[in-house]
Amino acid sequence: MILKQLNLKDKKTIEQFLRLNNHELAVYSFANIYIWRGLFKISWAVYKSSLFVFFQDKCGMFLYLSPLAKELSLDALSKAFEAMDSVNKNKDISRIENAQGYELDFYRSQGYSVKEKSKDYICLREDLVNLKGEAFRHKRSSYNYFVKNFSYEYLPYCDDYANACLKLYNLWAAERKLSYQEDLYHWCLDDSKVALKVLLEEYKNLWVEGRVVKVGRGIKAFSFGYKLDNDTFCILYEIADLKFKGIAQFIFRQFCMELEDFKYINIMDDSGLENLKKVKLSYRPVKAEPAYIVKR
Repeated sequence: MILKQLNLKDKKTIEQFLRLNNHELAVYSFANIYIWRGLFKISWAVYKSSLFVFFQDKCGMFLYLSPLAKELSLDALSKAFEAMDSVNKNKDISRIENAQGYELDFYRSQGYSVKEKSKDYICLREDLVNLKGEAFRHKRSSYNYFVKNFSYEYLPYCDDYANACLKLYNLWAAERKLSYQEDLYHWCLDDSKVALKVLLEEYKNLWVEGRVVKVGRGIKAFSFGYKLDNDTFCILYEIADLKFKGIAQFIFRQFCMELEDFKYINIMDDSGLENLKKVKLSYRPVKAEPAYIVKR
C-alpha cells in the first residue's frame, strides 16, 4: 500500500469516497481534512475499496476518519493498523479517530474497543434564523442591539480581508485565554489559528463560504463554513470582536439566513471543554452526534 501526501489535486478522489456514505460529523469533509496540514503530515491511500486518511505528527500516526468505504471490512482495518504500526513505536497510538455511531456494532464485533471522544452539535437552521421564544431571548436581544447601535457592512469574504481576519483572530484568542485558563483550551486556540491560516491561503480552492462584518473601516467579525451534504451546512469558524455587543449573534444569524437550501446547521464539537459546550447548548441543538475513538 502506497501512502500519498495530501494535495489539493486529491480533492476529487477524497470527495468521491466521502460520498459513499452519509455523514453527520463535520470532519467528513475535504476542507476539514486539508486545513490541518499545518499541524500534521497528512497522507492517504486506497486499499481495495477503502480509502484511508492518516494524520502524523511527532507523537505518531493515526487515522483521522474511519476508512472511507461502502462497507467496513476487517481486511481493510488490519491493513490500516499495519501502516500505523510501522510508524508508531508505541502501538497504542495506532487508532481511528472520529468513528461514527452506526459503525460501532462492526468495530465491537471485531474485538475493537470504542470510546466516545466528543459530540457535534446540530441545530435546525429555522431555529437559528427565527430566534423564537424564551430560549433565544438573549440572542434575539443581542442581535437587535447590534443592528440598532452600530453602522455596519455585512459582506462576502475575499482575499483582501485575510490579514484583517488573522489580526482579529489574534485579538479574540488573546481575550479568550485571559478568560479561560485551561491549557487544553489554549492549545485548541493555537491549533485553530494554524488551521485558519491554511484556510485563508487556500480559500478559493476549498469551496468554503466566508462572511465578514465591517464596523467603520475594520473587520470586526468573520465566519466560515462549508456544505457537508444536501441537508447540512457546517460553521467552521465564527470570530468576533466582543467589544461590539451583539456582533457574534448578528453574523451567525445573517449567515444562517442565507443558507436557505439547508435544513440543519452543524456548529461543530466542544473539544471536551465545558465553556464551549455551554455556548453550543445555548443554541438549542436538536441533536448531539457523538464521535468515537477506536482502538484494538
